[in-house]
Amino acid sequence: MRNKSWILASVSALLLVGSAGASNAETLRGAMAKAYANNQDLNVARAQLRATDENVPQARAGLRPTVTGVGQASTTRSRTTFGDNIEREKQRTGVLTGGIQINQVLFDGFRTPNNVNAAQAQVRASQKNLDNTVQNTLLNTVTVYMNVRRDREIAAFRRQSLAFLNEQVRAADARFEVGEGTRTDVAQAQAEQALATALLNTALAQVASSEAQYLEVIGDPPSQLEAGTLPGKSAFPGSVAQAIAVSQSEHPAILATQFAVDAAAFQVKSAEGARLPTVSLNGQIDNSYSLADSTPDQALPGVGTIDVITQNQVSGTVQAQLSVPIYQGGLVASQVRQAKEVLGQRRIEVDGTRDEVRSAVATAWAQRQAAEANVTGYRAQVAAAQLALNGVVEERNVGQRTTLDVLNAQSDVITAQILLAGAQRDAVVAAYTLTSAVGHLSPERLALAVDSYDPDEHYQQVQDKWYGLRTPDGR
Repeated sequence: MRNKSWILASVSALLLVGSAGASNAETLRGAMAKAYANNQDLNVARAQLRATDENVPQARAGLRPTVTGVGQASTTRSRTTFGDNIEREKQRTGVLTGGIQINQVLFDGFRTPNNVNAAQAQVRASQKNLDNTVQNTLLNTVTVYMNVRRDREIAAFRRQSLAFLNEQVRAADARFEVGEGTRTDVAQAQAEQALATALLNTALAQVASSEAQYLEVIGDPPSQLEAGTLPGKSAFPGSVAQAIAVSQSEHPAILATQFAVDAAAFQVKSAEGARLPTVSLNGQIDNSYSLADSTPDQALPGVGTIDVITQNQVSGTVQAQLSVPIYQGGLVASQVRQAKEVLGQRRIEVDGTRDEVRSAVATAWAQRQAAEANVTGYRAQVAAAQLALNGVVEERNVGQRTTLDVLNAQSDVITAQILLAGAQRDAVVAAYTLTSAVGHLSPERLALAVDSYDPDEHYQQVQDKWYGLRTPDGR
């Protein structure tokens, strides 16, 4: 009866400790919100998308005017020597020119419009890739969160088992001292005690590893963690066939590859545009100032000889140019063929991504069903094993069972508890894995308490920007 009371007291103490930390405990949804805001890989993907947004104004620049300031300065020194003792002549001239050139492409074979369309499609593809990165980050958060909870529970079970075995060793020694037990009973209890110590150390090492992964993904060390909650029923359809159908139309990885196909198609048209004529308009305004030494015959009436002659000239030029490509060494033809092969590659990638998503949905659906069934089975096993342990302890106390029977029953309880902890972890992770495979693992669908990052906001700020070196956030 004393051993049974000790077991109940240990369980009560663990429950009290858990209740004490519940007020400050981290929730799974809270951890996902932190990862959404702080995860380094996710922030890198957002920065990469903002850089991709700049491809659109760069493409638009093809049909925008370019203005260039030009300047030139030159000077000349000369000396002329004559025969027949004629005096040598020295001359100098200087020219200073400044002006502005304006170039405007009027028609470039539709390359700029196609480049703009391709860049916009690339932006949409990158936005969907970011959505997929968000899904992966949230799923990684669920995984590391549940890993920490599982490993901490296993360590607690190992610690509880060690405490139970310490008591068994003490009881075996006491019974041996009064002649009610044998040295074999003591040795068996000590062997299980040593094994439990080693298993506890291994469990604690696994806890440290899981907590390190938690810090890497979420950005904060794990505190007391509450039990994981499942996503809502609306997160995934009611059947595997419906889940596959929804994923084929809504999964961001598939949508990203479809936008990539659009971008590749516009790039084919842009490459073909290099075979068409180009029309441009060029304008230039120059202001030229020059000076030169005068010659004796450049004297003015009533003034005499002028030492230096200066001149200032302002001129303007407008020129229209038509360029018709005839043969380009095979370069453009090769570029067109290359762009078509890339387009074919992108179309194949769509089919490959669809197959991957379909397989992921089917696998996640089966794993979710298996995990939920395992939770029910292992929970019943824990209850039965605990009841059996209590009975074996009572029977051992009246001499009907041996110490080895008690140790085996205790081992069955710990094994069942560890299996249940793993199954509970798997059930939560499998549910979110299925949500991710369908394409619905997002802060909006999960209603996370976090400000959602809108990738279109930065795109709208820069997509038609004509000038400015500062980024929209002030850098």
